[in-house]
Amino acid sequence: MAGLIVDRKSSEALVVSCFGEVLWDYFDSGKRLGGAPLNVCLRLKALGVDAHILSAVGSDALGNELLSDIKERGLDSDLVIVNPNKKTSTVEVILDKGGSATYEIATDTAWDNIELTPKIAERVASSDIFVFGSLVARSEVSLNTLRQLVKCSVYKVFDVNLRKPHYALDTLVELMNVADFIKLNDDELFEIAGAMGSKFNSLEQNIEFIANKTNTSNICVTKGRHGALLKVGDKTYYNSGFLINVADTVGAGDSFLASLIYQLSVSKDAQYAVDFACAVGALVAQNHGATPKISIHEIQKFMNPA
Repeated sequence: MAGLIVDRKSSEALVVSCFGEVLWDYFDSGKRLGGAPLNVCLRLKALGVDAHILSAVGSDALGNELLSDIKERGLDSDLVIVNPNKKTSTVEVILDKGGSATYEIATDTAWDNIELTPKIAERVASSDIFVFGSLVARSEVSLNTLRQLVKCSVYKVFDVNLRKPHYALDTLVELMNVADFIKLNDDELFEIAGAMGSKFNSLEQNIEFIANKTNTSNICVTKGRHGALLKVGDKTYYNSGFLINVADTVGAGDSFLASLIYQLSVSKDAQYAVDFACAVGALVAQNHGATPKISIHEIQKFMNPA
């Protein structure tokens, strides 16, 4: 059965390109692979999707190690440019007592300077879905490349990740206006809608405000441990969350998005899609790091343990 957002009958037939940051997240316990687009890409790959990461690293030891690690995880590195003049990106991750994270992100790194190449453009044009985030738009070089890729993409998914001070409202609005699907969390929704002039106070009213302002009928808002709300056209679907012990929240939203894209692409059951995505996000938050290995069997058992 075809999916809700693309016409594909299986995960193997689905091709997704993810554009943006790849980096090393530094925790007290050491470093781990990170970057929202890479996290999304790795989770899609784990779910059996033909997923590709489009980014850049430096010509340095961290860049070499990153490329080696993503290859070990099953991703091709052909579309990750090696920039001899910029460093591989790093992020200091600070966890509070509840496992929630704040980030100190290095600036002017390799992924801030992703130049458009024919191979990258060809990959996006031949993909069913193009996923991009807000962080990569902080620099003019990568933003200009993103603008060109959006023009040749088939179905555009905008993953909002607000990291102060690395975003501007006018750029966010520009990217929302070209997206076919927008994913953001509840705090991001209220901040952006308010900055755009919304006077509404409820989650649902602000989702409709964003949908009307951007002409985007497919929107998902995550609510942390309280689950998520998914708007598909004129219908709304809810999940109220899963009971877990949080290790850290890094990457939970990214795996949520990957799982949602996967389900909405292979099925028309939007309720199951948001339930499945919330379960995966919860399992990630229950583990350390952004991309722990989680099998389909583990997800299904978590959703229905009886």
